[in-house]
Amino acid sequence: MSGIADVKLGFIGAGKMAEAIARGLHSSGVFPSSRMRTYHARLPRRESFSSFGVTLLPSNSKLVEECEVLILGVKPQMVKEVLVDVKPLFSKDKLLISIAAGVKLKDLEEWAGNARVVRVMPNTPCLVGETAAVMSLGDKATAEDESLVKTLFEAVGQIWTVKEKLLDAVTGLSGSGPAYIYLAIEAMADGGVAAGLPRDLALSLASKTVLGAAKMVIETKKNPGQLKDEVASPAGTTIAGIFELEKGGLRATLMSAVIAAAKRSEELSKT
Repeated sequence: MSGIADVKLGFIGAGKMAEAIARGLHSSGVFPSSRMRTYHARLPRRESFSSFGVTLLPSNSKLVEECEVLILGVKPQMVKEVLVDVKPLFSKDKLLISIAAGVKLKDLEEWAGNARVVRVMPNTPCLVGETAAVMSLGDKATAEDESLVKTLFEAVGQIWTVKEKLLDAVTGLSGSGPAYIYLAIEAMADGGVAAGLPRDLALSLASKTVLGAAKMVIETKKNPGQLKDEVASPAGTTIAGIFELEKGGLRATLMSAVIAAAKRSEELSKT
């Protein structure tokens, strides 16, 4: 494999996350849909991929035969069955990138035969170029593989490399995290409506506020607690709102959500 410009990228599993990655890559211009392939039994999923130029193939076997790099995006409980079925087609020239939550590298390497394996935990904001992804390398994966995966996912956000033992925690935080923030945005917008704002304005204000706050943390590199203190003036409106959040246990609840999702990721690896 001489570089990203020379490979075809196949998606084993054409679900929502795979689609978000494919659309994000295509939109970025780094990897055109004309060099992407997928297979799926259900017509709606095939149509979703073909709508932006991804080539549809008749089987996973054909997909593995034709593509040098494959992103595995099937449900965790289906991974073994899917990989074992095409195991004879995997060679040392194939790179398998698994985004299946909780499925360990040792199992992926066993089921994928001679393929080189990398685990990646992305999240759905890859669709808008803002994924927070993490990867772990299998025993056969090379520095070139790490560079290629980095190029792919930096086209749709940012990616870090960590030891595999940290991936369950990553899943609980960034993998599942967008859903937590969607709930927060929805709740903030509902609060705005309750206070008298039109629904559309409330939702726009809540969404933009979350985006701006996140950008402040990233770009100023200040601790979130410090930024919070800079907004909360004595006896002001912000500290009154924070007091209600603290009474409701917001921070403890968010921490518990991350831990619960991480534990579920760990459980999936044992099923």
